[in-house]
Amino acid sequence: MRRQKRLFGAIVSAATALALAVGLVTTTGVQTAAAESNGGVKVMPLGDSITDGITVPGAYRTGLWQRFVAGGYKVDFVGSLSSGPATLGDHDHEGHSGWRIDQIDANVVGWLNTYQPHTVLLHIGTNDILQNYNVANAPARLSALIDHITATVPNAEVFVAQIIPLANSGQNSEVRTYNAAIPGIVSSKTSAGKHVHLVDMYDALTTSDLADGVHPTAGGYDKMAAVWYSALLSVSGSIGQPGSTGGGGAIVGAGSGRCVDVPGSTQTLGTQVQLWDCTGATNQQWTATSAGELRVYGSDCLDAYGKGTTPGTKVAIWSCNGQTNQQWRLNADGSITGVQSGLCLDATGAGTANGTLLELWTCNGQSNQKWTKS
Repeated sequence: MRRQKRLFGAIVSAATALALAVGLVTTTGVQTAAAESNGGVKVMPLGDSITDGITVPGAYRTGLWQRFVAGGYKVDFVGSLSSGPATLGDHDHEGHSGWRIDQIDANVVGWLNTYQPHTVLLHIGTNDILQNYNVANAPARLSALIDHITATVPNAEVFVAQIIPLANSGQNSEVRTYNAAIPGIVSSKTSAGKHVHLVDMYDALTTSDLADGVHPTAGGYDKMAAVWYSALLSVSGSIGQPGSTGGGGAIVGAGSGRCVDVPGSTQTLGTQVQLWDCTGATNQQWTATSAGELRVYGSDCLDAYGKGTTPGTKVAIWSCNGQTNQQWRLNADGSITGVQSGLCLDATGAGTANGTLLELWTCNGQSNQKWTKS
């Protein structure tokens, strides 16, 4: 669809916009993602051409990226597609032009399992209305999609947007009806303990912000970027913390001389960390942040698994989320204690060998609980 941008050079009628939306589903040319990363929190922009960018390459992602940089946030956009201008520092996304809710839903579990985002930005439903595809049941399809997202990445922060206006008054009436159902959907997920957040994107734009009656102008996309950024800032940990202190380096056990290591350099969330010979590789590089985190790979944190507070709780990696089970104190005596539990980072059974797993344990002053940060 990005290769069809010449079709949208001028404002088109709603009927033309509908024909384009339907026709381009089968003619989309896609560019696979280049796996760009600045080592930050994984954020997946998810949706249709309003995420991809038809009238303006990069869509809202460019303005949002620039706000991340200005605010000192490290963010890694993730997804199977790649598009946008050079001013967009990370081009990866899941904005599938012409796609409806059901088409996103049919693929989303695979994308989420592949990229493991910590935060999802969802703007979807426009093509359901443009294609007049069972519009009355669009809210139910959205609810099911959100359920599949939260089931696949249960700790992710999912931001669900009320979609932007359409220039055609009849279609825009359907947009308003669809949008009116979204707060209740989000509220039901939140009440069930899901990390789902409502974003009012509709009121941020008017039809004068649309370049072709469907897709925003550059100014319209920048308004979207501002709304996304504000929403992200309102949820602690959704894009990490600005800046860091201490720099990246190894955490070395005093008793073993071995490093805190993510086994096999995996990025699988929930993997318990271990002792291993120090290699200087990225799976042994831990950054102490101003939020009290110990980060590895930029976006994953040392985590008391399952928010455990009892001796024997495994210490693993998990997407950084700002919660107290991911906050640590590096103490003057060489111990590292969990803020939530008060327990010490411990080499299990006072082990010193490669592969010794790390856990929380009652602080006892022994060498298997003493560490140096290089």
